[in-house]
Amino acid sequence: MNDFLRGAVVMASFAVGMFFLRYWRTSRDRLFLLFCAAFWLLALDWTLATVGGLLADNAHVFRFLAFIVIALAVLDKNRRQREAS
Repeated sequence: MNDFLRGAVVMASFAVGMFFLRYWRTSRDRLFLLFCAAFWLLALDWTLATVGGLLADNAHVFRFLAFIVIALAVLDKNRRQREAS
C-alpha cells in the first residue's frame, strides 16, 4: 500500500474517532469514548507503519490494543445493560 493510501487510512481513523468523541460528549456513554480511543490507536498504528523507523516494527501492538479496547467496550456495555434490566 502506498503512502498516500496509508495517510488516507490514518485520516479516516482519526475522523471516526472524532465522531465517536462527539457522540460521547452528547450521551456520556463509555462505549463511545472507548471506541474513540480504539480508532485513535488504529490511527497511531497506521502512522507508525507509514513513517517507519524503529517503532514501525512494533506498530502492531497498537492495533492489538485497539481491538482489545473494542472488545472491552462491548463487554462493558453488555454488562451495564444486564445490570439495568
